[in-house]
Amino acid sequence: MTDLAPPLGHRLRWTFTDGLTLVGRELGRLRHAPGEIVAALIFPAVMVVLFGYVFGSAIQVPDGGDYREYLMPGLFAMVTFSAWLGVMTRTAADASRGVMDRFRSMPMARLAVPFGQTGADLLTGLLMLAMMVGTGLLVGWQPHRGLIPTVQAFLLMIVLRYALSWVGVYVGLAVKNEQVADAMVPLGLPFTMLSNAFVPTDGMPGWLRFLSDWNPVSALTAASRELFGNPGAPSGNVAWPLVHPVTTILLWSAALLVIFVPLSLRAYMRRGR
Repeated sequence: MTDLAPPLGHRLRWTFTDGLTLVGRELGRLRHAPGEIVAALIFPAVMVVLFGYVFGSAIQVPDGGDYREYLMPGLFAMVTFSAWLGVMTRTAADASRGVMDRFRSMPMARLAVPFGQTGADLLTGLLMLAMMVGTGLLVGWQPHRGLIPTVQAFLLMIVLRYALSWVGVYVGLAVKNEQVADAMVPLGLPFTMLSNAFVPTDGMPGWLRFLSDWNPVSALTAASRELFGNPGAPSGNVAWPLVHPVTTILLWSAALLVIFVPLSLRAYMRRGR
């Protein structure tokens, strides 16, 4: 019997090409919603100014140092972990409005639709990150360890953001409609706040510090502070993720991709049944 399935290389090119088309579709949608773009770009700047100056007047940085330099890696981590929320709401909206069904009826690669969602989020995430970096530089933050560690820190954020966006695709396909997805967005705030992003964890109760130290937001924040050379190195009885934060984030990213890429594909294919 002749195998009529196209070669693997052809399928990968097909997926990549269709996915880029859908990335363009997502970016085109944003072009027709300038308010959403403006809000996405202004939000990081507002966060820097609000937390940097409001919290900065009341919090002492461990071992001294400027609070805004302590804060910026935490804000980078917060923006990174918000990725899955935006992807979740957009995916749920497309699914509930029948857009996914229309895509599924077209002759396109199965992975192209979630690839388009995650790819578009990666590009918008880079814009948000650039805006936050610019604002941070204006308020006095700067990396101190040179170009290579700085690039490594930002690459770590990008890799984790992309992995988290697949979580958003899966959850967006799993929820019933976009109203349910919108109701889940506030749940992301406690997750990011329960970390070392804004305040040291040394003064927390033992059980709360345990949760905070093992929160991946804390690991990304610690890795960024280490690579940027910013103040805030953990002290005392430090949990393993904070001793090896870079390794922790790479493991989290790999695990999320291994789990949620196939789950997202399966959920997308089963959505129309």
